[in-house]
This record gives sequence, C-alpha cells and structure tokens, in this order.
Amino acid sequence: MKTYLFALITALGLASAASAATEKALLAGGCFWCMESNYESVAGVSGVVSGYTGGPEQNPTYEQVSSETTGHYEAVEVTFDPAVVSYAEIMRLFFRSIDPTDAEGQFCDRGPSYRSAVFVSNTAQKAIAEAAKAEAEAALGRQIVTPILNAGAFWPAEEYHQDYYKGGSLVLTRGGPKKQSNAYKFYREGCGRDARVRQLWGDQTAFAH
Repeated sequence: MKTYLFALITALGLASAASAATEKALLAGGCFWCMESNYESVAGVSGVVSGYTGGPEQNPTYEQVSSETTGHYEAVEVTFDPAVVSYAEIMRLFFRSIDPTDAEGQFCDRGPSYRSAVFVSNTAQKAIAEAAKAEAEAALGRQIVTPILNAGAFWPAEEYHQDYYKGGSLVLTRGGPKKQSNAYKFYREGCGRDARVRQLWGDQTAFAH
C-alpha cells in the first residue's frame, strides 16, 4: 500500500509539474481554423483552442463576432512547453505566417474580427513580442501594423470550430458539398493565405501549404 501511495503521489507531482511548466500564447492571425492548423503542427505545442478575445461582450457567439459589432478578434490560445519551443519561436512563426502589413483583416477575410494582433499576459511576453515584431519588421523591410495588446478574457469558440481542418462531416461550400477537411483546404487555397504569405516572406515563410 505504501509503495502504491508513493507511486501515486509521485505521478501526481509529475503531472502537476508538467502542467505548471506549460505556457500560453494568445494570437489573432485571421481565420482561427488556419491558425489552429498551423500551430498544432509545432513540436512542443500540446493544444490549440479557437476562440474570441478583445471585446467587452462575455461569451460571444460566432454570429455576434462575425457581425463585426462586438470588437472581438478571432484568435487562438496556444498551450506549449517552453522547454521544447520558446515563446520567441512562437512569435517568429506567427509574424511569418500572416500579413502583418494589413490593418483591415487577413487575406480574403476583411473586417475587425479578422485583424492580426498579439495579446500578451505579462511583461516578459510583451518584451519578447515587441522584439519579435521589430526583428520581423527589419527582415521584411516594411512597416508592421500588427499591435501588441494586453490579454483579456478569451472565450472558446463553438465546438464545431475546434479542429475544423481535420473534421469529417459533410459541409456545403461554393464548390459543392465537401468533407469538412477538404472544405477547409478549399477555403484556405481560395482565400489566398499561403500565396500571400509566400509573396511577402519568400523562403522565410512559416506553415505555408
């Protein structure tokens, strides 16, 4: 019994330590389906949740946010292990996977909810994000308009938005009925996301399909 209890306490301690070791990054880079797909491919990232942040409305719906009246951004909350991937690397990938010169939206998605932004939780994140923005601006040779803002409440989006890019349900698109994962690919290509990122960043492009 003592051996079992010791093993259980040790396991709980390790789980607690692992949980405490994770950090979160809150990022808005246009369509949260695409941001989720991007960051779930990064080693050290244990979870990505699509949701809404930046507006005063509590627990907003997709319909409310997409009406462009709430002030929210489509965003993702990225949980990562800083021993595997640093916040600085999360930031480097972020700037090189969006169009940070566009203040009115991202790619084919226009309006306030599709603007890019970095939401920071503490002074350390703010310093790293500002340094990454300055470095990206120097590398791109153009002004970056993506703001760095203090993080507020993050509201997870509806369940059907989570992991949309790998869903198997049948959905109706402008190209006809498609499996959800194929509809996502159809949308991403049609929206011109990867083409625009390659045009801006060339061989520094992150995540482009």
